[in-house]
Amino acid sequence: MSKLTIALDIMGGDHGPPVILSATLKAIRQHPDFKFILCGDSEIINTALEDLLPEQRARVSVSHCEEVVDMGEAPAFALRNKKHSSMRRIIELVASNEADACVSAGNTGALLAMAYYLLKTLPGVDRPALVSAMPTASQHKVFLLDLGANVNCTSETLFQYGVMGSVLAAQVSGIEQPRVALLNVGEEDIKGNAQVKLADQLFRKAEAINYIGYVEGDDIFTDCADVVVTDGFTGNVALKSTEGLAKLVIFEVKRQSQVNLLTRIMARIALPLLKSIYNRVNPDQYNGASLLGLRGIVIKSHGNASADAFYYAIQQAMLEAKMGIPEKIKSKIETVLLEQL
Repeated sequence: MSKLTIALDIMGGDHGPPVILSATLKAIRQHPDFKFILCGDSEIINTALEDLLPEQRARVSVSHCEEVVDMGEAPAFALRNKKHSSMRRIIELVASNEADACVSAGNTGALLAMAYYLLKTLPGVDRPALVSAMPTASQHKVFLLDLGANVNCTSETLFQYGVMGSVLAAQVSGIEQPRVALLNVGEEDIKGNAQVKLADQLFRKAEAINYIGYVEGDDIFTDCADVVVTDGFTGNVALKSTEGLAKLVIFEVKRQSQVNLLTRIMARIALPLLKSIYNRVNPDQYNGASLLGLRGIVIKSHGNASADAFYYAIQQAMLEAKMGIPEKIKSKIETVLLEQL
């Protein structure tokens, strides 16, 4: 069986090649069952690859790209004028089946535009959605979508998100019937806007989806649902608010532990517990949002991701490639969506 291949945009992100290459080298060393295509400045990339063992280097290809999509460039401009960029190249590799998945920490809007243009959506899917896993009060994760791909969504689009999220949760978390919920301002039937109410009706008619109804923002982390569906505007605000709160908690724990000698001693005693809490809420381990609904696997890393965070995004691409997520979504859509047309 041939090795799966991951294409990586080495030039994307706020911190540039040093951070991305650090994560990439770790992935190459830790995952001998994968091949990698590194896209970007070949001189920078080849210099970093000198540290690899010969057998590791043999699993890596370099695709030189003359252009870089800047973080502040308009998506339409990048799509028209950056045809030789590292970001576009990784998506082209997926479109041509030379790579099984791709990862970029670059300009989100440009990545969405290029992926939508080059890969197209699966039959029955109007718009792709950004989705990411988030921690809950139990050991399970909850998948939240959309995280910003589409700020305005119709009821049909929200329903499609629920179907796609259900497939992802089933494959990644091994849940036979993932619980799907709609994010709303209340659990009562009278609450919510017209799009949410209409989406609720669509979910209730779909017997193949384990729909549990509305949830509120404070329910996201209680493990009452495996998939929470919302529009991209609300989802992005919820995600960024959560990440900000997690960083605040981590900062406050560190600050309070250094107030005086007594707190430093108490912090040293509680160090194993503090590390456990840190590992649970650290946003880095949840980095890597999947762009679901496309005819290929595209993973978006945070632009300001650390090397550890980008490594998690690479792992997400590997997992989805192994699971064949797009094909499973296509199959689910054919049985749930298209039969309703």
